[in-house]
Amino acid sequence: MRTIGFVVNPIAGMGGRVGLKGTDDRLQQARDRGAQPRAPERARQALDAMAASGVEIALVTYAGIMGESVAREAGFDPVVLGAPDAGRDATIGETVADDTRAAVRSFLDRGVDLIVFVGGDGTAVDVAEALDGADVPIFGVPAGVKVYSSVFGVTPRAAGRIAATFDTVTEGEVNDIDEDAYREGQVRSELYAVVTVPRADQRQSSKQLAGGTVEAVAEGVAEDVREGATYVFGPGSTVGAIESALGLDGSPLGVDVWRDGELLVEDARESEILDTLGEDNVIVVSPIGGQGFVFGRGNQQLSPAVIRRCEIEIVASRRKVDQLGVLRVDTGDADLDEQLRGWQRVRVGRFERRLMEIV
Repeated sequence: MRTIGFVVNPIAGMGGRVGLKGTDDRLQQARDRGAQPRAPERARQALDAMAASGVEIALVTYAGIMGESVAREAGFDPVVLGAPDAGRDATIGETVADDTRAAVRSFLDRGVDLIVFVGGDGTAVDVAEALDGADVPIFGVPAGVKVYSSVFGVTPRAAGRIAATFDTVTEGEVNDIDEDAYREGQVRSELYAVVTVPRADQRQSSKQLAGGTVEAVAEGVAEDVREGATYVFGPGSTVGAIESALGLDGSPLGVDVWRDGELLVEDARESEILDTLGEDNVIVVSPIGGQGFVFGRGNQQLSPAVIRRCEIEIVASRRKVDQLGVLRVDTGDADLDEQLRGWQRVRVGRFERRLMEIV
């Protein structure tokens, strides 16, 4: 018997047909335009495929439209582990991301073999966040406006069939885009997580977006600089291209400190960097080609004391990222190295980011 946790995001996809390009923070606007729920129908298609597979399935879910209602319609007798917080009615779709995350956590406590969610990329992000490192496979029934991640079946029926019958797993990417930018015609994609998913021919591939050159990376960072923030630029040609995009003639092999259009320190020492830092600080650094070191090779001025006071922006061309595979740190502080290890976002284009692991 296979135990599957099944959760539906009831508002997923409602914004698409009424021209909103998504439903994040736009539910009432979608309803005002006459949008109708789309997720329950697609959830039913997936459940029908599960039921037709011949595999014995124990289904656990959440109350009302978050899974229970459609599961019973499909002939399942699910175990209901919870409901949305008091004050929200799951029968009419009054649910939020926290409800999805709570459902996933309850599935993990139950020890399910697989978590199936019905929604789009935003729902996939919520599910991945709730996993909190747990190595339980997840799989998506496509119901959202944006379905760029490689954690979905190509159709709801394919998703249901795969969920019931898969026997091996692989890695899948959870991507999401900025809906506000998307509505303005710009696709800004970010890779949020790498998760375990069923291996299957009918699992969709990840959406690949244009970008990936050093020039695109430089343009993206230059556009995103924050007023009042202190930027600490590490050495190397990639970061040098960012400095050039900002009109800064810095030190190609040193560390430069910049704020609001002014070069504060060129080729700075650790003490000079620390003296110049403010409340909002960003280190911009690129891994060393062929090695993958982000800290500890050629940029020791970026000491543990400096790093601990800064947000970290890692940048690289897509070609460099493809060649490296992983990133490394050697700050000289074992505790800091351990804190830095894990998955980190790397800007590889004007808008695109990719997750890479610091090992």
